Amino acid sequence: MEESMVLRMKRLRPGAEPPQRQTAGSAGFDLKACMEEPVTLKPGDRSTFCTGWAVEIPEGCVGLVFCRSGLGAKHGVSLPNCVGVIDSDYRGELQVPLVNLSREPYTVAPGERIAQLVVAPVCLPVVEEVEELTQTARGEGGFGSTGK
Repeated sequence: MEESMVLRMKRLRPGAEPPQRQTAGSAGFDLKACMEEPVTLKPGDRSTFCTGWAVEIPEGCVGLVFCRSGLGAKHGVSLPNCVGVIDSDYRGELQVPLVNLSREPYTVAPGERIAQLVVAPVCLPVVEEVEELTQTARGEGGFGSTGK
């Protein structure tokens, strides 16, 4: 990847806090909830949270939105779709769906870090239909076929 790659961002809502990497080694930019009042997710509830930002993912890359590990491990709050995909041609607001998988209510506060955005290169191969695929030692072995 180029050192000079730029992630262009447009503020869409007043008070929206910019996504940031928390340390020099952080792979992702923390996304924060942009809202006026706290929102409580009861067990099993889902809600979508605005971030107040639109981004321009560099061409040849994809934006991947992941759950923050602390929310998932400590509170049982996760993304219902596991990983969000932000295509390089999308220009709308970044929004984060959250689901409360725990047995306790969880309140999302304005400005709270709710997810992380990782920008990664994407491979775009040409699709070719074939009669046979190259043979491998694993072959068609599926779930659990490589060991315990």
